[in-house]
Amino acid sequence: MSLLTHLWVCLFGMGSWVSINGLWVELPLVVPQIPEGWYLPSYLSVLIQMANVGPLLVTLMHRFRPGALNEAAVIYAVIGLGTAASFLLAFFWKETAVVAGAPRSVALLVLTFFLATVDCTSSVTFLPFMMRLQPRYLTTYYIGEGLSGLLPALVALIQGVGVVNCINGTRSLDHTLNSSDSSVTFDLQAQYQPANFSAEVFFFFLSAMMLVCLAAFLLLNYHPSVARERPVGYTDRGKDKSQRDRKWAEQKPMIDPYRAASQKPRSGFGTGSYSWTQVFYIFAILAWTNALTNVVLPSVQSYSCLPYGNNVYHLSATMAAVANPLACFVAMFFPIRSLLLLGVLTVTGSGVAAYIMSMAALSPCPLLVHETSGGVVIVLAWVLFILTLSYVKVIIGLILRDEGHSALVWCGAVVQLGSLLGAVTMFPVVSVYSFFSSGDPCNTRCK
Repeated sequence: MSLLTHLWVCLFGMGSWVSINGLWVELPLVVPQIPEGWYLPSYLSVLIQMANVGPLLVTLMHRFRPGALNEAAVIYAVIGLGTAASFLLAFFWKETAVVAGAPRSVALLVLTFFLATVDCTSSVTFLPFMMRLQPRYLTTYYIGEGLSGLLPALVALIQGVGVVNCINGTRSLDHTLNSSDSSVTFDLQAQYQPANFSAEVFFFFLSAMMLVCLAAFLLLNYHPSVARERPVGYTDRGKDKSQRDRKWAEQKPMIDPYRAASQKPRSGFGTGSYSWTQVFYIFAILAWTNALTNVVLPSVQSYSCLPYGNNVYHLSATMAAVANPLACFVAMFFPIRSLLLLGVLTVTGSGVAAYIMSMAALSPCPLLVHETSGGVVIVLAWVLFILTLSYVKVIIGLILRDEGHSALVWCGAVVQLGSLLGAVTMFPVVSVYSFFSSGDPCNTRCK
């Protein structure tokens, strides 16, 4: 039954970001059929950051009214909203309305905002809910969260999203009406292959995944075998069970009481196991790693990879998605909670991120652009970047889980804060000032 609980926790975690991750990988099919075109990713970035109003409200409730928020009810509402919005997308994503004299994909943008609210709010509700289970299940939750990016990517791969064929094309130059001479150049033109199934089917798949998440959450709440996995002190009886559970969850019972009694608290945070300097250090690393992995590097992934070819781009995206749950799996067996190691891994991952960012800045002519080794290096860089920083995020989650429920709430809030700061930084650089230049997967000419 413990294995079943691990499975349900994994499926529950998978519902955290599956909707937005799925929408991102479907963009190559969606963009050509809507009036916003490739401006849509910029709009999505803004909508996702606006959706942080959800986690902000939840965090303020925990801060000023501890124990008053019915966490399970919020999670039910969040999953239900995500399921409905994904389902409605299948019917209305192509519908437009005239706004300010121009056609706009109003339904798509509104439903995307709801999906973003669901996924952002999951950071401050799903994670604290894991306090109701034994600590060993938190790593499984992170594995599920990693799969929320991998599974849509694999389905999109089967769907054939973004598969390009390079076909011969001609282009005439210097042709005038008074001259019969014109120079003709032969170029390769990128032609996207038709998908194996429609975007509507993909959105139905996302809706089904949210239903699976809902079923897993119901089992985690009500299955008798899961009740035996509750931490000591968690109650599951009585008519006022939910109120007692919320008050219990706001306490910090996960530290050894005898060890806690023999030690003087070093700060007012959590159990007092860490000084305020260490708490700031932990949260600074958490914000930094989430800014890099959630926003900063993904916003330049196409610039860093496409110059090496379309296959390199798809391979890097897929392998990076695999690296996330793999890092969580490693953390399950080697949960090294050393603050020094966290710093070393963060510096290592940031160094690799600097290389990736440099290649994006050099696009369409990065280093080794015409060499096989260039593609190999950029794929390995993406894998190492995600692997190291995902491990850091999991270990920080384990550390904060021992500090109590409120620490996990702040964990989710800082995750969203880091993502917000990353988006505020990258949006003007990428979308306003066009600092990066796209590489043509079929015609990359560099000296």
